[in-house]
Amino acid sequence: VMDAVEEQTGHVGVTVVEAIGHGSQRGITHEYRGRVFESRFLPKALLTFVVRDEQAVNVLAAIADAARSGNDSGDGIAWTSLVENVTHNRTGQPLEEVEIG
Repeated sequence: VMDAVEEQTGHVGVTVVEAIGHGSQRGITHEYRGRVFESRFLPKALLTFVVRDEQAVNVLAAIADAARSGNDSGDGIAWTSLVENVTHNRTGQPLEEVEIG
């Protein structure tokens, strides 16, 4: 997904958070030494891309295309959310004023 976003949109930069959870699959069961164990939560990754408004649609499309496996479940979900008042910590400037390059 990260490579697809960079290749298709030119956007570089992502935050990755390891998480656990479940979607419609509701976890999995394991059998170990004759006993059955249920794992309700599965390992997940939360990817956060902060992009300019004009890039959002293309980044979302790249994410959806790259994450689509064709399976019934497990591809995750993608959404957009407005991000306001971003400040560059080193300079104290609003992000719009920071030269990115």
